[in-house]
Amino acid sequence: MPALKPGVLMTETEYGAALLDQESAEYWTLNPTAALVLRTVLDGHGPEHAAELLTARFDGVDAAMAGEDVRRIIGELSTAGLLTP
Repeated sequence: MPALKPGVLMTETEYGAALLDQESAEYWTLNPTAALVLRTVLDGHGPEHAAELLTARFDGVDAAMAGEDVRRIIGELSTAGLLTP
């Protein structure tokens, strides 16, 4: 399961979440969708569970769309160096 890279802090906000990489001093804001996905995988659940939560929470989101969103979000956070495998 992915985990936050050491030195990356996460805090919940009223708009989703914010991540701070203490090493680079960069921060990212996550919308509610991305925050839900990240919280779910950090809690030890797989991407499939995150996709199920998205389809249950947001009207008009089907399983294929949710799965694609989850893969994209995890991929972007990994590419940014915020997650470890």
